[in-house]
Amino acid sequence: MSDLFRLDGKVAVITGAASGIGEATARLFIEAGARVIIGDLDEQRGGALAGSLKGAEFRRCDVTDEESIMRLFEGLNTLDILVNSAGIGLVGNVQETEREGFSRLWRVNVEGTFLAVKASLELLMRVRGSIVNIGSVAGLVGIKRRFAYCATKGAVIAMTKQLAVDYPTQVRVNCIAPGTVDSPFVEDYLERYHRHEKEKIRIELSGRQPLGRMGRPEEIAGLALYICSPAADFMNGSIITIDGGWTAA
Repeated sequence: MSDLFRLDGKVAVITGAASGIGEATARLFIEAGARVIIGDLDEQRGGALAGSLKGAEFRRCDVTDEESIMRLFEGLNTLDILVNSAGIGLVGNVQETEREGFSRLWRVNVEGTFLAVKASLELLMRVRGSIVNIGSVAGLVGIKRRFAYCATKGAVIAMTKQLAVDYPTQVRVNCIAPGTVDSPFVEDYLERYHRHEKEKIRIELSGRQPLGRMGRPEEIAGLALYICSPAADFMNGSIITIDGGWTAA
């Protein structure tokens, strides 16, 4: 691996890192030389992942709980990277969306990102660190029956841009906006809403990307590595799509 994309000596915290995009990012960052703290509610999977990766540590974290977020960064003397990957989804148009469901998405996807940034910012500013928020194309275009999800991912994109304006030289803040990624997130969606027609819906999910397939977590992780590496030093406040051509169509 070129030195330009190495993270040797860097410390990274990744929320939602026990599975999917977060897990793939943790694995790649370790390969690139970073020390990674895996933050997640899933103690079994997160602990097993950390145990399988030299240089990884698991810390249980509920991103909706400020005290839990504070403990995620407790004892760190330095921090170079924060990846906000924790997130949940919800199906429904505005009429189908209950306030409780909307509030839960807001707490996880938006307030969770806010709390993690707030808790880590002073550490990150000491070294002009990098924040990567995992957004979605749902924050850029309307998706049918994803009212709450679109709203929260739009907020994540707006926060990314605002932070880059407030702290232009102290920290780099960028957002990745993936299309549909073949991950436990999608599997949970299929199990919850389409248990008896999974393969049919899987084909439909693949087809809405002009490339004809869903993304892979490793592809999103590769973009996160680039953004956090010295190669992307000039990148700040950017919203980068990786969506199989979805937003180009």
